[in-house]
Amino acid sequence: MERHRSVGGERDNPGFDSTLDEPPVYQEADHRTVRPSVVSAFGHDTLDRVPNIDFYRNAGSVSGHRAVRPSLQELHNVFQKNGEISVPDTVNDDDEGSDGTPSDDLESAIPSDAKGGTIKFGWIRGVLVRCMLNIWGVMLFIRLSWIFGQAGWGLGIVVIVLSCVVTTITGLSMSAICTNGVVRGGGAYYMISRSLGPEFGGSIGLIFAFANAVAVAMYVVGFAETVVELLKDNDLLMVSEINDIRIVGCITVVLLLAISVAGMEWEAKAQILLLIILLVAIVNVFVGTFIPVTDRKKSEGIFNYQSNIFLENFTPDFRDGESFFSVFAIFFPAATGILAGANISGDLRDPQAAIPKGTLLAILITGVTYLGVALCVSATVVRDATGNATDIITAGMVCNGSSVAACELGYDFSSCAVEKCKFGSINNNQVMTMVSGFGPLIIAGTFSATLSSALASLVSAPKVFQALCKDNIYKILHFFAKGYGKNNEPIRGYVLTFIISVAFILVGNLNVIAPIISNFFLASYALINFSCFHASYAKSPGWRPAYKFYNMWLSLAGALLCCVVMFVINWWAALLTYAIEILLYVYVKVKKPDVNWGSSTQAVTFVSSVSNALSLSGVEDHVKNFRPQILAMTGSARSRPALLDLAHSLTKNYGLCIACEVFEGPRSETLEEMNAGMEKNQLWLRKSKRKAFYSAVACNSFREGAESLLQASGLGRMKPNTLMIGFQRNWRTAGIEAVQSYVGVLHDALDFEYGTVILRTNHGLDVSHIVEAEDENEQQALDKDMMPNGGKAKGLFSKSRKSKQVLTTRVSVCGPPLQQDDKMNEKLLEASSQFKKKQPKGTIDVWWLDKQRINNNGKLKYINVPPSADSYKKLEDMIEPFCLHEASRDTAQAGAMRKEHPWKITDQELSTFEEKTNLQVRLNEVLQEHSKSANLIIVSMPIARKESVSDFLYMAWLDILTKDLPPTLLIRGNHKSVLTFYS
Repeated sequence: MERHRSVGGERDNPGFDSTLDEPPVYQEADHRTVRPSVVSAFGHDTLDRVPNIDFYRNAGSVSGHRAVRPSLQELHNVFQKNGEISVPDTVNDDDEGSDGTPSDDLESAIPSDAKGGTIKFGWIRGVLVRCMLNIWGVMLFIRLSWIFGQAGWGLGIVVIVLSCVVTTITGLSMSAICTNGVVRGGGAYYMISRSLGPEFGGSIGLIFAFANAVAVAMYVVGFAETVVELLKDNDLLMVSEINDIRIVGCITVVLLLAISVAGMEWEAKAQILLLIILLVAIVNVFVGTFIPVTDRKKSEGIFNYQSNIFLENFTPDFRDGESFFSVFAIFFPAATGILAGANISGDLRDPQAAIPKGTLLAILITGVTYLGVALCVSATVVRDATGNATDIITAGMVCNGSSVAACELGYDFSSCAVEKCKFGSINNNQVMTMVSGFGPLIIAGTFSATLSSALASLVSAPKVFQALCKDNIYKILHFFAKGYGKNNEPIRGYVLTFIISVAFILVGNLNVIAPIISNFFLASYALINFSCFHASYAKSPGWRPAYKFYNMWLSLAGALLCCVVMFVINWWAALLTYAIEILLYVYVKVKKPDVNWGSSTQAVTFVSSVSNALSLSGVEDHVKNFRPQILAMTGSARSRPALLDLAHSLTKNYGLCIACEVFEGPRSETLEEMNAGMEKNQLWLRKSKRKAFYSAVACNSFREGAESLLQASGLGRMKPNTLMIGFQRNWRTAGIEAVQSYVGVLHDALDFEYGTVILRTNHGLDVSHIVEAEDENEQQALDKDMMPNGGKAKGLFSKSRKSKQVLTTRVSVCGPPLQQDDKMNEKLLEASSQFKKKQPKGTIDVWWLDKQRINNNGKLKYINVPPSADSYKKLEDMIEPFCLHEASRDTAQAGAMRKEHPWKITDQELSTFEEKTNLQVRLNEVLQEHSKSANLIIVSMPIARKESVSDFLYMAWLDILTKDLPPTLLIRGNHKSVLTFYS
């Protein structure tokens, strides 16, 4: 395979199309010859090939499915078949039930809604239309004139511009997030959760879906109030005003639900119809300002364009306790519709391109529309008018307290200063209807605005909620994750949204709930902005948005601005929003959902860890700050739970603990097993709440592996200073090499200046044989359950690259009950958990001096008394098979024996270290006498000089010292100060 490299090469390649999102198609080269000598040596031509696009295709790509990427071992290792070198087929055709993904990353799986036959929208119908309809809303026709009447068009422009600034910054941040990778269904929830993690996403997703559901009720009530007002004007009320609002509202919600359940295509058609009506109504307002006004309209304060009216309306005239902030709080909810397109991201043909383009253009169009309509009204309508056609200025009359502009135009509205008038931009919500050329069109536009906003919210809430439930962050809500039809419609979510909206229509006072809903939306905007800032601040290589017109500090400012606006709108609603979000955050944090989306929180944690480790490396160690950093030779994380639990008890959350395993044997045989167990063991540590790391090496011998771990473990100052290892109980039968390796590890630890800790328990530490048996039994049971009648496995335990890991990580140490006759294993399992559970009342006997501020058993008395004959006989029996007994032979024979068995204990050695040997035997007698009932004994570990004390004699010392005692901890320091005598 080769790619044309010349300037015109891309034009010559018929597979290249610069307009496509997918990488270009590469041609097969006809002229390349295969070198037989290379093929015979390596099994394939060594000229590197272009990477196969099928392994890197975007998940859900419409141009083809992604194949399973070959493992590195499959590419790197040499395979032989029938004596000949062969290259394995690295592409899995999924006929074994594989899920077709290279790993268990849920984000890389092809979504079910990416199948053929689904309806996808472009950026105009999917984003632009929805956002414009949701932003315009009823504010445009009912409250905009009041806002500019109170604030004047000077501050009124500030209100609109400030709102647009908040939404524009949020739109820029959202554009950056959308273009950094594939965007699935869920809108704001998806973007926040994949950027900041499930804690933030799960908390904001739930309240955002709830806010959209309640917003349906708000918009429908607004529509119902308009309808009931018309019924009231025509004396057509059915029951009463409040009950008629409930009846009209419920009927409207049922109709909207029917449109939504019918499918996204019908909902999109309804949105287009509503948009046309709304656009005609807006044009009608502009046209009406140019139509000559009647005397009746003049008496109601409506004129054609007048400069004096425009100038008079520039300054604010706040009344009834209103202020700039209260007016801003009333207007800003109109700007909260910018997520209408993003909320249906799963139904967009190309959300990465559609969301930025449609959202930002919608903000621009609606912002200009609001300004245009508001300025037109400010230039044609006075603030106060009586509506009385007789209030005309005649010759000699003086206007007192009346609008100067109205007075100049021949009308005296001075009575409005004494008694509140019904007309004018401040007093009348129907100004737009009177200004327009045809009033019913404004009413129709109002209907369209409320219905379109309600319909958008009714669609958004179930879509966001379904995405949240699919991620299974709140397990109790997983019932609502199911979709129906070719578009995976959340029917259950629609029903739930319907119930919530009807409940608020029938029961709640929406004037109280409205500030909370606005704050819920603002909290979402704040987190979107913070997500963009956080991802940029983390400087992760994966953060490469295609949309470049954003700035991390602008996003941070946008997040802070959203928080400020929340308090401006309603301070108690802002506090309530924060309280709910914090509670949900803590809940998700405690539950720890099993997801990994590569959030920026992880990236910042990594950056902070590296930074702290580097700063710590520049600080000298001090005795006051010493803490044990333990390298525990546990083998597999589950093999020696007692050793791991004791190490964890010493470090807790404040010190480093590394559980280590050495895989002995040739690398080709051990490497695969080691790599397969890395993630599994670390996952088990996390699931079992052991604050420890897992590390493994593959070496030819145990001592080589331990030496590698002793030298290379840790990072900077964060490296182990203590080796913890279990006592080798079978040293008398393990063989020469095993004993030399074990003692050699102890010598290596001291060479590398490690403190050394040896744990001995009566029943031993290793439970790996039990765990392996349980793993095998459970595997067989699951295979039997999942593959009836010899069929293929299906579902969770299907045969795939990750099935083995799924099975093994579910097994605990205790596992299923063992057979009653296996008493030894029962006792071993019971002993293995002794340091995990709370200890019964007892003592820890520490055989040290009292200067270390540790309660101890006092000074050892009669320590130099020779041990009893029985105790010494036990030692003699222990070392008898390993003694050379060369003293009874002549010099030549003795030399030959030492040369043939250099590892054996010589008579000279026994004589030289007789005193130290007796000390170990005597210490055991003292411990038997004073500490037999202790929960744990801590005593100094005897040290053996290299090349002076033989390995078997040293093992005998350790054995006789700790024989027949409660759990005993032998400790040898590294001769560095770790305890202080001063403050």
